[in-house]
Amino acid sequence: MTAQSSPATVLAFDFGTRRIGVAVGNTLTRVARPLTTIDQHRHDERFAAIAALLDEWQPDVLIVGIPVHADGAAHAMTAQAQRFARELTSRFRLPVEFADERWTTQLAQTALDRAGAGGRTGREVRDQAAAQIILQGWFDDRGTADT
Repeated sequence: MTAQSSPATVLAFDFGTRRIGVAVGNTLTRVARPLTTIDQHRHDERFAAIAALLDEWQPDVLIVGIPVHADGAAHAMTAQAQRFARELTSRFRLPVEFADERWTTQLAQTALDRAGAGGRTGREVRDQAAAQIILQGWFDDRGTADT
């Protein structure tokens, strides 16, 4: 993302075949926070939920976490996340950028375990927390030059 004169709202997605974690932040504060988990199984329902979030938050850019193996090699979920990103671009006409999501789910789960969260609610929160880690990493990788 290039330097901007005004803050930009950013939504990040931790794509999964069962759930999609979503986080929000902006380029002024450069702080990501968990937003919600989309737990819709039908394709059209998932994108309707995303459309509602986009209407509410009016983001300037979308970030999609791209899962890869520890060594950076692609795997089956890599292609699915890239396909999801392409669909976001074609449906919503917003810029979509990728972020490395290695270890984000594990980091989120560790944090939740330490906080004593668990069960189904814990899994849903885990996806949001993973999206938060993805977005915070995206902010951190850009340093202060983009604000």
